[in-house]
Amino acid sequence: MSVKHSVSPYSGVFFDLDGTLADTAPDLVVATNLLLTARKLPPKPYAVLRPCASAGARGLIMGAFGIDTDHPNFIPLRDEFFANYEKALLVDSVLFEGIEHLLNQLDDAKLPWGIITNKSERFTNPLTDLMGLRQRAASTVSGDTTAFSKPHPEPILHAARLAQVDPASSIYVGDDIRDIVAGKAAGMRTVAAAWGYCGCEEPPEAWGADYLVKHPSELLEIIFPNRE
Repeated sequence: MSVKHSVSPYSGVFFDLDGTLADTAPDLVVATNLLLTARKLPPKPYAVLRPCASAGARGLIMGAFGIDTDHPNFIPLRDEFFANYEKALLVDSVLFEGIEHLLNQLDDAKLPWGIITNKSERFTNPLTDLMGLRQRAASTVSGDTTAFSKPHPEPILHAARLAQVDPASSIYVGDDIRDIVAGKAAGMRTVAAAWGYCGCEEPPEAWGADYLVKHPSELLEIIFPNRE
């Protein structure tokens, strides 16, 4: 049986963006290191900052400067980071290996899929447009689309409403513990994407996700369990 004619137990599939659908860390790390070099500080190695990309500006600034959101320098650094990133959203960012094939299979099966990210619409919309994702997705929800961001479930519930699918029969895939917390709170089955950035703290095995997958191809076995 082909995927196109397979019956999925799910009515919708939803994804985090950074570290799940797209490998955006190369451009995010460049924007972060520009903050350091502008202050005549040495840039951080890519391997050091990459895991922090799943936590966005907060995680990257913490990784680069060791300060959190309550530090008086955080807001100026964040705004400068945003300006750096906005100028170079899609230089080296790409879809992870296997994602395009996965999305093609979902499209062929007419199974709605959507994107839920904590990135603000200022960056999400142009990036997903340039990557050809937003035109295909049944819903795209950013960190400022609703009054809440993940780990609150409202962005995920909002995406399900826009896609006109039942959260209880949907699945959410993400590379950060906030994704799993939010997905569970929204009543969805959850998948930890171990190919992603996976944060700077707990390993994905400790997040309590329903599934842990190491490559996007493994998702096809979960979404279409009866496929040939």
